[in-house]
Amino acid sequence: MIKVKNLYKSYRNQGKTQQVLNDINFEVPAGQVFGIIGKSGAGKSTLIKCLNLLERPDSGEIIIDGIDLTKITSNELRVQRQQIGVIFQHFNLLNSKTIFDNVALPLILHGNHDKAQIKAAVQEMLQLVGLEDFANKYPASLSGGQKQRVGIARALITKPKLLLSDEATSALDPQTTASILDLLLEINRKLGITIALITHELEVVRKICDKVAVIDGGRIIELGNAVDVLLHPREALTRKLIVEEETDKYLENVQQFYQFEKNANRHLLLLSFVGETTYQPLLSIVAKEANVEFSILRGELGRIKDTPFGQLLVEFEGGEDGLSLAKSVMTRLGVHYETIY
Repeated sequence: MIKVKNLYKSYRNQGKTQQVLNDINFEVPAGQVFGIIGKSGAGKSTLIKCLNLLERPDSGEIIIDGIDLTKITSNELRVQRQQIGVIFQHFNLLNSKTIFDNVALPLILHGNHDKAQIKAAVQEMLQLVGLEDFANKYPASLSGGQKQRVGIARALITKPKLLLSDEATSALDPQTTASILDLLLEINRKLGITIALITHELEVVRKICDKVAVIDGGRIIELGNAVDVLLHPREALTRKLIVEEETDKYLENVQQFYQFEKNANRHLLLLSFVGETTYQPLLSIVAKEANVEFSILRGELGRIKDTPFGQLLVEFEGGEDGLSLAKSVMTRLGVHYETIY
């Protein structure tokens, strides 16, 4: 569905050239949700704007559903943009227009739908986002979450194949964010629409993303399935973005409250369980086969989109030979491990 090849983008500022995107490459299959995360100023917003050529790149290819948007005419681009919906961070609703008119606006601007078609399409979209009774209200009377639902309905009114989301939940409280993510997930599953989103919120990636890219300084530094990137980040920056300060805090707690000190018989490991391994008593198997003892110091269970996972911070006791055997058993059982101390 999306193929981005060798994408470069720069700006001129006070006579100097600032490189914003530097050799960006990725693919997103149809029907998947693709998350882009990174620090402020990393190039996330510019990248998402390039996907429908709101920002035209200096060079590279942006292929959407087989068509390179960088190589078509303005009229052809206008047609292709009808297949790309956009959800904005701050809703961008017209306060002087009713909810009906806000949602209908893209169809009115296209000029090829009669009133009956527009009415039917708007009613369908408002029902999809749970606002069928709000057609005659105005944006000022809506909550932030309701406004974002209107924005989603407007983005979907042209029945696009691709939905772009620019920090769609960053202005919302956690409960409202959860409801919007549930809605986006429902839309993804029901309509089969491909979604590309930028976010700085880890919960957004966990909740709905299939793939994720980590961008820093205009470059993608880590790219892969959401499960792999979130549970086994390779890059130092990715670890900071994903694990944030929480891991450092609980490791400090381990040292303070458990008086953990690395030695030949004590080892601290972070274990990850994915899919069916999450439900299996694998630690007991490891302890028996490797003749080691263990203590669970911290644990987490959850899902990354549809995939169940578990992570445990575990202290093993049993010497280097026992730890080596335990690692071999965990590898055989499909348990990913990382030695912390």
